[in-house]
Order: sequence, then structure tokens, then C-alpha cells
Amino acid sequence: MDIKALRYFIEVVNLQSFTAAAEALHVTQPTISKMVKNLEEELGTPLLLREYRRFHLTDAGRVVLNRGLDVLAAEARLQAELADLNTMAVGELMLGVPPLAGMLFIPLIANFKRLHPKIELSLHEEGGKAIEAALDAGELEVGGLLLPVDENRFETLPLSDDRLVLVAAATSKWQGRSEVRLIELSTEHFVLYSASYSLNDRVLAACQTQGFSPQIAGRSGQWEFMVALVESGLGVALLPESVARRIPAGRCVIAALSEPEIPWRIALGWRKDVYLSHAARAWIEALR
Repeated sequence: MDIKALRYFIEVVNLQSFTAAAEALHVTQPTISKMVKNLEEELGTPLLLREYRRFHLTDAGRVVLNRGLDVLAAEARLQAELADLNTMAVGELMLGVPPLAGMLFIPLIANFKRLHPKIELSLHEEGGKAIEAALDAGELEVGGLLLPVDENRFETLPLSDDRLVLVAAATSKWQGRSEVRLIELSTEHFVLYSASYSLNDRVLAACQTQGFSPQIAGRSGQWEFMVALVESGLGVALLPESVARRIPAGRCVIAALSEPEIPWRIALGWRKDVYLSHAARAWIEALR
């Protein structure tokens, strides 16, 4: 059905005049008459009964009038929502957030929601490798990545520059140490990251450069659980310094890690070769 014909018909009914409707819509009277006639032919029934200079609606005309008003209202809402999208007022954004980096994203999310309150954020907590895969598959538009990444595939916006530190039980032999070399941990059991975490690969690679493979006592992607496992004596963990600072004093030994240092640099990443929605572009600009 032609929405324009529906609009013309409703205007004729409201003004009770083809001439007045034509003037209001800035078209000629024959145009109005033809559009209403086309509408009646398309529906296969008369809509108006003409008596002298007035019109009466047929039963079908009353149905078309009532439902036509609904259609025009829906079209107006559609146009308004599309206009909002074009101005980035509304939308939805799926954002990949590494669990360890969650605290980094909280103030960013709060600021973004102040700027764009009608954009809905859908947060997906995954490890760095899983976020990369989701970006490649088009399941996410933007997400937190552990640097470095393949610069041929991803654009990035750095968010943090951190390093890993040793977290051990308060009663461990590391008590009183301010710095520990990685090789000294070769006989320790490790509470390591889930295999979907890029940081898991970094720790394994760093250990291999020192000539050993860590003995893995357990894995997790939640730093609070990792700390609890360390406190229980299960093993040691390597956590970002900014995360380790959130552990209450006295609960664990925290010492700098050296030879080598293992960096933990998080960036917002997105694919270079894909279209980004208005919501994704708004998120990137807010972070800039």
C-alpha cells in the first residue's frame, strides 16, 4: 500500500474537502482524487460516499482511517528513530571486556553513558584471544585487547601500561622480598590464566625464555578467585600490578617481577577492514 495515498485519504476525511486537502498537502486536486481512487481500487472497495459537498465513510473507510492513522504514526516513529541513529542518540554496542581489565572500563562506561544515555551497551567478558576471535568473526565491533596485536588487522587505542607482579601466600618463602626474578619461580606451582587469555600465552612464553615450563596447579579468569587460591597455598600467581594493589594489605606477598618483566598493556581494538556502527564510532570518540 502506498503510504502517500493513505496520507492523502486521511487528509481528505479530516478536512472534508478534496480542494482543502490539496492545498494543505501542496499538490493539485486531480492528484488527490487519483490517489484516493487508486487506494480504493487496490483495496477493492469504496472508502468514501460522496453526498453533495460532504463525504461519509463506508465501513471499510472507517477501518482504513483508524488503521491508517496507526500506520502514519509508526512511520513517524521510524523516521525519528533513524534520525536518532544518524545523530548517534540511540543504538546498541556489543563490547568485549577482558575480566582482568574490568576496572579499567568502569569509568569509561560511566562517561560514555553520560554522553550517550540511549545507546545500550552489551558487555561480553572474555579473554583476549576470545575477543580477537569474536572481532574477526564480526560478533563484536570493539573490545579490549592485550598489546601487541597484529597491526595489519586491528586499529588500537591504548588504555593502560602495566606489568605483572608476583602474588604469593603471606606465609610463603617470598615474604620480605620486594623483587623476584622469574627463574626463581621455576619450582613453584602456578595459579595460571584460562587458556582463552592472551596473558596465559605471555606467561608461558616468558617462562620458556628462562628455560622452564610452569607447573600449573589451577586456572581461572577471575583475579579474586586466583588470589583466594594463592592464599590457600595452592601456588603463586602473576597479576597486573594495578590489580594486585586492590588486594588488602597483609593478605598476600606482592613483589616486583624481573628478568624479564612481563608487560600488561591493554588497548581498545577494532578491525580495520569492517564497517563500524554509529554506536561503535561514538564509543571510540568518547575514549579518545
